[in-house]
Amino acid sequence: MLTDRDYMVRALFLAQRGRGRTSPNPMVGAVIVSSDGVVVGHGYHHRAGEAHAEVHALDMAGDRARGGTLYSTLEPCSHMGRTGPCVVRIVEAGIQRVVAAVIDPNPRVSGQGFAFLSAHGVGVEVGQGREAATDLNQPFFTLVRKRRPFVIMKAAISQDGFMAATPGQPTRLTSACADRHAQRVRAEIDAIGVGVGTILADDPQLTSRVAYRERPLTRVVFDRELRTPPRARILSTPGAGPVIIVTTAQSSQRADLRGTLEAQGAQVAVATDGSMRAALQCLGERDISSLLLEGGAALQCAAWQ
Repeated sequence: MLTDRDYMVRALFLAQRGRGRTSPNPMVGAVIVSSDGVVVGHGYHHRAGEAHAEVHALDMAGDRARGGTLYSTLEPCSHMGRTGPCVVRIVEAGIQRVVAAVIDPNPRVSGQGFAFLSAHGVGVEVGQGREAATDLNQPFFTLVRKRRPFVIMKAAISQDGFMAATPGQPTRLTSACADRHAQRVRAEIDAIGVGVGTILADDPQLTSRVAYRERPLTRVVFDRELRTPPRARILSTPGAGPVIIVTTAQSSQRADLRGTLEAQGAQVAVATDGSMRAALQCLGERDISSLLLEGGAALQCAAWQ
């Protein structure tokens, strides 16, 4: 006989089908089991602005949901956003019990969904699959709680501890297999970031290749003095996604430099105190929930600090 854990594992599997498409929303999966133990509905959140996982599962289940149990990897929402509140649909469908993995940290939900369900006679159990559900949505939890992206750092280092043959010299250190892995990560995250030194040395485009990507990829250049050349290749690929140049308040006053970059399509963001923390918060304000930090050495040291 299948258990709550088994059904939650299935919901978590479904949630991952939204990988790379739901940001800034979380990945969520849902499964509905009838009172006699039959799976009658399932679904996942496809992309931001569209129906939530619970709604897809309820639509599939129809009248068979009445008296059943709904398993969800995240607390059902209770507020009116781009879609209606899921808890109302759950109550109207006659669901008798909801098993959820974790509380939604969004202040507009954060326990209110469970409270609504309990007040309308729906049994609520929280915690089944909590660790896996939290790991699945680390970017979402980081953005909501810390107002900055979840950061993934990628570094290629030689056996003797170097990133390049000499400073500023492009040096290939990775294999084709590692490059394919990096492209798969690029296909899923919201943004990729490098320091201006990498732009000057490598002139990369920072596009997503090999692995399919559905959404535009935001490219971020951390550039304290606005040294990014207007003719940099990253600015010649607007179709791949927006380019954000994060700089300091002092440099942002250089109308000549800023105006030239903005004329090439770049967005200039100002880190209030010039720190890495403030730079990441600039990205959080733009609902960027995940950032792949690729280089170079100075930027990665700043991130570690």
